[in-house]
Amino acid sequence: MVIRVFVASSSGSVAIKKRQQDVVRFLEANRIEFEEVDITMSEEKRQWMYKNIPEDRQPAQGNPLPPQIFSDDRYCGDYDGFFESKESNTVFSFLGLKPTLTSKLRLCQVDEAAELVQSPVLLLAPWTSRDNREPWNEDISPTQ
Repeated sequence: MVIRVFVASSSGSVAIKKRQQDVVRFLEANRIEFEEVDITMSEEKRQWMYKNIPEDRQPAQGNPLPPQIFSDDRYCGDYDGFFESKESNTVFSFLGLKPTLTSKLRLCQVDEAAELVQSPVLLLAPWTSRDNREPWNEDISPTQ
């Protein structure tokens, strides 16, 4: 089973670039094998992507924007669907993959790391004296 992420390497939209990077980085961080398909380099690949997105998932106007995600020929969804599955910890189901124990652990570690980064951090300053007026200059040795 091949996960394919359809991207546009020469998109002028910063939002599209960030969404593509978000999907790719997540897959790489979780060691999920995938193929990145650049639709700006091949009209045939772009048309294949457009044709294989179900009609009920097509935008009301215009063409579907990257990233679009497929598992083999099965359409998984766009960035919004991916993001929702990431938030609800159902990415493997979204991608049509069977989660493994190690992948569950990796997802948990990635989520915990994100929580740690977003948590407030209390910084202690060991370089100040006990009364916070002067730099710490006491000799700290095991014999004291």
